[in-house]
Amino acid sequence: DEADAPKDGPKGAAVTVLKAAKSCFANIVEVSGILIPKEETAVRPERPGLKVAEILADAGDTVTAGQTLARLSLPEGGVTQVQAPVAGLIASSSAVIGAVASGKGEALFSIIARSEFDLVGLVPTQDVAKLAVNQMARIKIIGAGEVEGKVRRVAPTVEPNSQLGQVFVSVTTNRRLLVNSSGRAMIKTGQSCGVSVPLTAVLYGSAGTVVQVVRRARVETRRVEVGLMSGGQVEIRDGLQEGDIVVARAGALLREGDPVRPVTASADVK
Repeated sequence: DEADAPKDGPKGAAVTVLKAAKSCFANIVEVSGILIPKEETAVRPERPGLKVAEILADAGDTVTAGQTLARLSLPEGGVTQVQAPVAGLIASSSAVIGAVASGKGEALFSIIARSEFDLVGLVPTQDVAKLAVNQMARIKIIGAGEVEGKVRRVAPTVEPNSQLGQVFVSVTTNRRLLVNSSGRAMIKTGQSCGVSVPLTAVLYGSAGTVVQVVRRARVETRRVEVGLMSGGQVEIRDGLQEGDIVVARAGALLREGDPVRPVTASADVK
């Protein structure tokens, strides 16, 4: 404050200052994992022991419910159809013309129901506690770019040796996804709002983490506790109040008690 400045006191170096302001930071939990089908449906003929006469769909095809996938020869003449019980993506097929379709064992076709995938990943125990069903996620999948998703299930146990817990993030996209491709989900678990300053205002030193504040035209060093970071800003959990006049670029050249002339930074100074 100009009123606080000593009238005949020493005029110090000009320093750029800004006001500590409120802002909100997203809490993010990162999960790396692989894509697996949310639900696979095995398609087998109703009658065992029939030969495959015609194959009308193959692995990689997207099919609709009721679509004919293959025709099998009946011993009494004629054919019977094998149809898709659900819409989705054919993950695999064991159909070979002339071969006998088994009623047991390997399915004739396996369909990823509704083409729905989960990213299944492992997270440390301390992060598992932050996760909850329906939290939104941004998922980067190798070969498919960035897609949306949300937490579908959080496993209730952790693996004792690694102390990692499993999380299933459902992936929503009409893009073509490949089983077992790897991805990384950024799950938003909430946000915390508080006082923040630019990263440049924070000094990490032997005395701990400090911010330099200007009061009565002199430098004061404040110990602070920092929190989340985002876009060049850092959350100050303790040590500053909203409206404090902070040195924009903290540096070792300024010492406790140094006289300074605060110059307010314009909003576009990054």
